Amino acid sequence: MVEYRTVFDAEVVFTNGGGLRTDGFRLDVPHPDVTDDEVAALLVRHLGLLMVGEVRITNRTVVEEPHKGGRGVEPPASGGRRLVELSHVITDGMVTLPGWPAPKVTEWLTREASRGRYAPGVEFHVARIDMIANTGTYVDTPSHRFADGPDLTGVPLDRLADLPGLVVRVPAGTRAVDRLMLAPYDVAGCAVLLHTGWDARFGTDAYAAAEAPYLTGDGAQWLVESGAALVGIDSINIDDMTPAAAGQRPAHTGLLAAGVPIVEHLTGLDALPPTGFRFTAAPPRVAGMGTFPVRAFAIVDA
Repeated sequence: MVEYRTVFDAEVVFTNGGGLRTDGFRLDVPHPDVTDDEVAALLVRHLGLLMVGEVRITNRTVVEEPHKGGRGVEPPASGGRRLVELSHVITDGMVTLPGWPAPKVTEWLTREASRGRYAPGVEFHVARIDMIANTGTYVDTPSHRFADGPDLTGVPLDRLADLPGLVVRVPAGTRAVDRLMLAPYDVAGCAVLLHTGWDARFGTDAYAAAEAPYLTGDGAQWLVESGAALVGIDSINIDDMTPAAAGQRPAHTGLLAAGVPIVEHLTGLDALPPTGFRFTAAPPRVAGMGTFPVRAFAIVDA
């Protein structure tokens, strides 16, 4: 099997100031037609760089040369676990998306009314909830975006439950999560959770502010190409919701077209380690619906 390496100069600019320059850097690449953008992402990941704003690649060539090792990651030690809640509580009248209908929680069968149906001393309570599907922490399936896409019943459990989890910490003040910010991470087969801290504003007018963080279309495409199983965010939307975005929704489009579920309005991601946990966000199997609230949680190795 022919293997390739690329030789190049690079200049890295960081979002928090400063930079890095390298000359004649050698890096393993998967094929000879690799692009500058792909090399930039490989460089960021190989060096484990965070908060990268831009990578400029120059003087690049590709040579046939055997790959020379890589970086392995030892699995976390076992010996116990803890559960971490990652979903918002759904309450009567709560606001998830400003301007969208709030849920109504009422009683269908009261305890008092039930007593006439059962033996003495036996009573039950049956509540009723009327809500739109996009309430609280919820999952988007392909049919949310595409008429012929799988709905809640068509997404396999291995895309929603017991997934290896990975947290991407988004620097404070950063809005756009792009390919370069994601490049350091090995996301294949993982639930990739974007921790922005925006969930602290949930339930307030500030939650819908224009500067809410989001995933770019380019970042979404990188996640698809890299094999992410699910993508979640603790912001109001995984896409940019400003007027300048003109309602295009490239992150929803790219991820859902590839069958990658999206979980929005997560919370509590600050309680998770970067890796070493399992993530679940499974909805009920309701035919004909593309979105629905989930009980999102993580199981963290001790």
